[in-house]
Amino acid sequence: MQNRNGKDLALLPAHRLSEMLRSGETTSTEITEQVLENIERRDQLLKAYLSVMKEEALRKAEEVDKKIRTGSALSPLAGIPLALKDNMCLMGTETTCASKILKGFVAPYDATVVARLKAADCVFVGKTNLDEFAMGSSTENSAFGPTRNPWDTARAPGGSSGGSAAAVAAGETILSLGSDTGGSIRQPAAFCGIVGLKPTYGRVSRYGLVAFASSLDQIGPLTRDVTDTALLMNVIAGHDPWDSTSAEVESPDFTGSLVKDVAGLRIGVPSEYFIEGIDVEMARAVRAAVELLEGLGAKSVEISLPHTEYGLPVYYVVAPAEASSNLARYDGVKYGYRSPSSGDMFDMYYNTKSGGFGSEVKRRIMLGTFALSSGYYDAYYLKAQKVRTLIKQDFEEAFKKCDVIFTPTTPTPPFLIGEKVDDPLQMYLSDVFTLNVNLTGIPAVVIPCGFSSNHLPIGLQIIGKPFDEQTILRAAYTFEQNTDYHKQAPDFSKLDK
Repeated sequence: MQNRNGKDLALLPAHRLSEMLRSGETTSTEITEQVLENIERRDQLLKAYLSVMKEEALRKAEEVDKKIRTGSALSPLAGIPLALKDNMCLMGTETTCASKILKGFVAPYDATVVARLKAADCVFVGKTNLDEFAMGSSTENSAFGPTRNPWDTARAPGGSSGGSAAAVAAGETILSLGSDTGGSIRQPAAFCGIVGLKPTYGRVSRYGLVAFASSLDQIGPLTRDVTDTALLMNVIAGHDPWDSTSAEVESPDFTGSLVKDVAGLRIGVPSEYFIEGIDVEMARAVRAAVELLEGLGAKSVEISLPHTEYGLPVYYVVAPAEASSNLARYDGVKYGYRSPSSGDMFDMYYNTKSGGFGSEVKRRIMLGTFALSSGYYDAYYLKAQKVRTLIKQDFEEAFKKCDVIFTPTTPTPPFLIGEKVDDPLQMYLSDVFTLNVNLTGIPAVVIPCGFSSNHLPIGLQIIGKPFDEQTILRAAYTFEQNTDYHKQAPDFSKLDK
């Protein structure tokens, strides 16, 4: 189906659709129907969604259309379809985290980001696939099967927010939310050729997000362009008394960053991110992005982040340790699945966890439990936290010389499904350029900056100072307005059934 003008509305950004809604060129119902039809045609192959809320979405779209007809005041995202990663609570819907152990768990309340999006009259179209409990880099760890990349369905869309990213890229939603613990918004955004933002830790409430690693988790937007990211941040950012880690800082109007001006901006380029083993095309695309902004008045400076190489081992001590604590609650008593073949209480615990968790989740729980166990805490967890401080200090020193840092997002373009699933270390290396941002709590945005020789998307990561999302969005917007990578789309003839 196409709209009355013969266009696929689901390929337009939210800000353009919002203009069309107000001018009467289209309706929320028409946009929502287009999204739902794209899901029906493409998701049998892509499997971006775990659940689709067709009736609820159409009901909400009609409600917004009535408000428009009566001249009611509306938010800029009113009537715009949005998909939610299935590790966030949406009251009355099943929240699975792509795990069998949460089978049948229905959220009794809304996450704060959900409540704010409901207040903004967004249209929820469904919940998207992910690596189980957000642990993975390819969405292959989902208990419900992998999501495929719309650009090449033999390849992974990244993870863990692979469903949310694939849905945006395929026109199966206009906006989506993901969570980012080690790169889980940014890596899928790069693999799927869209924009993804990991806000500063504490900028967006985590209340209602199922915890993986509490000192690292952060919710953020996945969108078609930078303007949509700014609009979505205007809705979801801000202090929340229900989240004890929510920062009590003023939330700016992020659309104020949408300025085509990088004159005088200092771009840091860290030598440690252009190491042996990185794909030549990835490095070339990022350096070309730096040169483009230099031509527009920015200035690049070489910087060093000397403890970068320790990020991966530190992350894989800290994150599994926190996961082993957070996931202890899934014991067959309080939530979801309980093994039916249990004799006594200990059998029930053992059988429930053995049968309910997938292999990657069990691997990380065991890693974390070992790191926290008596006699090993100082050697692993405490030492990892000390090195984490050194990594944080690296960025603090670097930002004395620059305003933003440009890096590749991933060492390679999207890899084949099954290529790394039996080699956890190779899979973990997929996040080597993103996880230090989580360890230090700073913000980073990923935008499309080119294509590989076999036409796979390449993502540019722009890292900023704490609570300075405005500057990274300004740099991203300026780059976007001077290129057309964000306007490219996959070959849908290979996806439509």
